[in-house]
Amino acid sequence: MNEQIKTTEKPKMTTQTIALIAVMTAVTCVLAPFSLPIGPVPISLTNLTIYFGLYVLGMKKETISCAVYLIIGLAGVPVFSGFSGGPGKLIGPTGGYLIGFIPMAIAAGLFIDKFEGKRIPSIIGMVIGTAICYTLGTAWFCIQADSQLINALGLCVFPFLPGDAVKIVVAAVFGPQIQKTLRRLDLR
Repeated sequence: MNEQIKTTEKPKMTTQTIALIAVMTAVTCVLAPFSLPIGPVPISLTNLTIYFGLYVLGMKKETISCAVYLIIGLAGVPVFSGFSGGPGKLIGPTGGYLIGFIPMAIAAGLFIDKFEGKRIPSIIGMVIGTAICYTLGTAWFCIQADSQLINALGLCVFPFLPGDAVKIVVAAVFGPQIQKTLRRLDLR
């Protein structure tokens, strides 16, 4: 008796999944270097691409995308703000904000995945994720730059609050529409 065992289990990482992660990583790598230097931490579109990546990929896959982005930058490819890259950027005074993108993606992604299509919980998740990124980055900056907390907040957090609020709202408005389209096309 030769019985074939049929499995209905879906592969964890399909070619389509890997391609979508690669596309979102590429989007981040292309948009993140364009930045507006206003101090030690520039204004960039990195967190906006991560927010959209959460709607496109979901929390787990976007976290992988963030990690790949950081590895590409660590290898020296100029994908960080101001077209910079290399280990010095990650271990330097602003490296904590870059590394903070991973817990930001996890925290925001938990809310976006759990409350799919619901804007207010998604906004709350993105605010929490951004606060985690700010906290990690600011603590890192204080240590690396030998800065007092209030000075670090004035340089690295307060100037970014209005812009990040706009990015969160933009992602919350357009992200669910992108998510629905991808579901309809069976891409998510």
